[in-house]
Amino acid sequence: MKRDLPVCGRAAPVGRGAVWFAAVFALGMVMSPWSLAMAAEGKDAKPAAEAEKKSEAELPPLPADKTIKQSVRVGGRTVSYEATVGTIPVRDAKGKKIADVVYTSYVVPGNDPHRPVTFAFNGGPGASSVYLNLGAIGPKRIQFGVDGDAPSDAAITKDNPNTWLDMSDLVFIDPVGTGFSRSLEDEDKTKKDFYSTEADIKYLSRVVYDWLVKHGRLRAPKYVMGESYGGYRAPRIAYELQTRMGVGVNGLVMVSPYLDPAAIGDGDALSPLPWMINLPSMTAAHLEAQGKLSAASMTDVENYVRTQFVTDFLAGRSDPGAISRMVQKVSAYTGLDPSVVSKLDGRVDIGTYLREIHRSEKKIGSVYDSNVTAFDPFPGSARRQSGDPILEALLAPTTSAMVDFVTREVGWKTDAHYEALSYTVNNAWDRGETDDKPVADLRKAIANDPNMKVLIVHGYNDLSCPFFTSRLIIDQMPTFGQQQRVKLSVYPGGHMFYSRDGSASSFKADAAQLYGSTK
Repeated sequence: MKRDLPVCGRAAPVGRGAVWFAAVFALGMVMSPWSLAMAAEGKDAKPAAEAEKKSEAELPPLPADKTIKQSVRVGGRTVSYEATVGTIPVRDAKGKKIADVVYTSYVVPGNDPHRPVTFAFNGGPGASSVYLNLGAIGPKRIQFGVDGDAPSDAAITKDNPNTWLDMSDLVFIDPVGTGFSRSLEDEDKTKKDFYSTEADIKYLSRVVYDWLVKHGRLRAPKYVMGESYGGYRAPRIAYELQTRMGVGVNGLVMVSPYLDPAAIGDGDALSPLPWMINLPSMTAAHLEAQGKLSAASMTDVENYVRTQFVTDFLAGRSDPGAISRMVQKVSAYTGLDPSVVSKLDGRVDIGTYLREIHRSEKKIGSVYDSNVTAFDPFPGSARRQSGDPILEALLAPTTSAMVDFVTREVGWKTDAHYEALSYTVNNAWDRGETDDKPVADLRKAIANDPNMKVLIVHGYNDLSCPFFTSRLIIDQMPTFGQQQRVKLSVYPGGHMFYSRDGSASSFKADAAQLYGSTK
């Protein structure tokens, strides 16, 4: 049940080649002429090694904050705004700067204390905020995430008709190791201070606080938005801001969130939850391929996984008809050949589904939207040997468009490389315990503040962070005094459903209701 890197917090598998390389690299360091010479002289190499680590962290300073004036057409009117690329320093307990966090903000001038400000985070861990920025809610947009997109697509942005800038100022934050944000510490300290679930929440919450103070916006209504692993971050940052930073949060928006790691994991062979959660998204993709996808058409499979599927799953061999019933139903819902589903005893894993559903075309589907495909470069192989169609198509245009905007349009000049997706960060990440802290912090944050409201949004076809996880979580939550304080909306599309114009428009309409009701 492993997911592809990097959007939903799953580490990439490390093959024997990577392990071999690491071993050879380590051996080369031990047996280098430098270390042999030091040993011959009888000197302690440790201080020199520490000095070398220190010098590696002494990077040239990043540019000063830079602001330009721009405008965008939204809803038939022109919105003028200031686009800024800037930095927030991260300091340790002694006040020493240990990192630079780079943000991109879009602010409508006027200093209106009633104008909201939204802080947006993507996921990974290891993803920059470019996807929400240039894909979903920023004033400029570049197309990615749908069938037919390619790495060589022109990296040219256009006005985003579904930008949220007409209802909120926007601040996109790149965590350390992503975008141009960087640690100033050595590798070990960087991992400890930035590349773990707990440290991540604490320093990013402080970055939000520091931005508010720096720009005089503590009186503004505040919203936190997170996509994927950013959806893990969002409720936890909101609770940290409430209870540690002294900053109230008016609303949360979680986009395709990685909300309950424990529920979708494969650590428990007896749990039906991962299979329950995945089947509706597989069904949605099949219905969409037939032109039949709607909320009403999804009712049957959602009822099935809550009832007969669980009963048959848990019955197993004790009921001679249980597995055959599962095979029949799952085959019909997914469109897979019954012979394939039968071999799996009705339990269709994501990897098998993505390969088998498009095998006749010799294509593979994306875990982020299984109806987005690419040609399988090794169709005769028993195992899939290629990357994800969406992930590998979006990296080039989004990176090029963002770097062009920052360096050419804004004029924030740096020769550093922009890390849209950092596998280094993802592989180094300390995930801690696999538990439901995001759900627990979400409950506590809502319980603390009777005015806070939450919008959780998904695409039907997403298998990296399936929508049914959120459906089950919300159904188990208290009402908190009133209905609809936590709302779930599901749209056509996948993980980046906002790449479809109709879904992006519906998303903005739902968000407008949230912002209007929480000001």
